[in-house]
Amino acid sequence: MIAKSKPARVGIVFIALLLIGGLVLMYEGNDAVAMATKQKAGILTAEQVKLSFDSVSGRLVNEAVKEGQFVKKGDIIMQLDSTDTDLAIEKLKAQIAQMDAQINSTSGSMGVSFFRADTNETQSLRQIDQQQAAVSSAQATLRNCQLEYDRNAALVEAGAVPQSSLDNARMSLDVAQANVIQQEQLLQKLLGGATEGQGLPTIEAERQSAANMANDVEVLCQQKRQLEVQLKELEVAKERLTLRAPEDGKILSVLAKQGEMVSPSSPVVLLESSRAYYDIYVSEEQAANLHEGDAIMGTTVAGEKKVTGTIRLMAQAPGFADLKQTREKGQSDLSAFQVRIYIDPQEGVIPGMTIGVTDRELDKR
Repeated sequence: MIAKSKPARVGIVFIALLLIGGLVLMYEGNDAVAMATKQKAGILTAEQVKLSFDSVSGRLVNEAVKEGQFVKKGDIIMQLDSTDTDLAIEKLKAQIAQMDAQINSTSGSMGVSFFRADTNETQSLRQIDQQQAAVSSAQATLRNCQLEYDRNAALVEAGAVPQSSLDNARMSLDVAQANVIQQEQLLQKLLGGATEGQGLPTIEAERQSAANMANDVEVLCQQKRQLEVQLKELEVAKERLTLRAPEDGKILSVLAKQGEMVSPSSPVVLLESSRAYYDIYVSEEQAANLHEGDAIMGTTVAGEKKVTGTIRLMAQAPGFADLKQTREKGQSDLSAFQVRIYIDPQEGVIPGMTIGVTDRELDKR
């Protein structure tokens, strides 16, 4: 009986210890959040950035970094094959050069057409002046012939001259009249139907034709601008074929290898950022005195180095609702706040270290 009762007593003692331990945990609050609230220390964590190619794909031809390598902002990380893009860029540049030649040619022709119109106008006006003088001369001749005819008619009627004189005067008058008509027709031909104060129709037509070339030049310029936009798009696409470090950091993992096909926006490198933070948990009373943007002084557990930082985030501690449903404690015991502190870069302080903040540092505000 004694041998059988001994295991029973051991079991009873074990159960009693479990119950006592549970009661201690319940009343002391030694859960994860409660312990963190007491200790006010967190592990320094570096932000990680997944790098990928922006909206471009292709074969990876240059893997410029290795795992564990430190990089600076702007350093080349990887490069994709740019052969197709380079050819497309050269083709567009050739098209733009051809468009420039067409624009220059059309602009030159337009200038020549305007010059020709001005020259033709000057010559036409000179010819018109000459023809108007010819018309005036013909009209003067006609008036003289008319006077001569009238004089001979009176002399013939008086019997002073023979009839032949009148016939000759009549012939001269008819010739003068025909000459006036001919000269006036030539003048109208030169005027082209224009009246006094109006431009010559033929010259106006030449100028209009030259002005239409300006529209052709504008169309060509618009086409050139479209090609230039396409060229810029290709140049941007080519630039995106080179992946550069967005900030200083450390290469944690290279996910794509040289020779592989890379899809757009697929992560190819995991970068550990120089931005690092740690989380602490504070009570409700302490949280009331803290604000985002406040400076906080922490201390590393290893080496006790002073680390300055800035509060970037304050939020209710995670797991609050679960704790409330599992324990019968007051609201003040459960209320804890998560405080995220980003540190200033400091030599000797690296991710993975534990940094604590004293109650004095938190309560001095």
